[in-house]
Amino acid sequence: MANKTPTDISKITETSPWQDLTPGNHVYGPATSVHFNTGEWRTQKPVIDFGKCKQCLLCAPACPDSSIPVKDGKRLDFDYDHCKGCGICAKACPFDAITMR
Repeated sequence: MANKTPTDISKITETSPWQDLTPGNHVYGPATSVHFNTGEWRTQKPVIDFGKCKQCLLCAPACPDSSIPVKDGKRLDFDYDHCKGCGICAKACPFDAITMR
């Protein structure tokens, strides 16, 4: 019989029956978003031109998916596993270093 209140979401897969899914608005495991590659439905992707990038970092906090990693005060390339392709980062960049393709 299906478990109606799973507490280990790592056991939920695309083949799990609906009875095993967690009810809406219930979070059973912290920090699980890194395990789900949600960028697959993207229709456009941002591309950075590091020649134009001034490392102002205005794009990073504008990203709603935290898909612009910053390390040691410098932005890195996009995390395409989680980027949805919304284009907010391209709009936030005052140097036109990010284009949507």
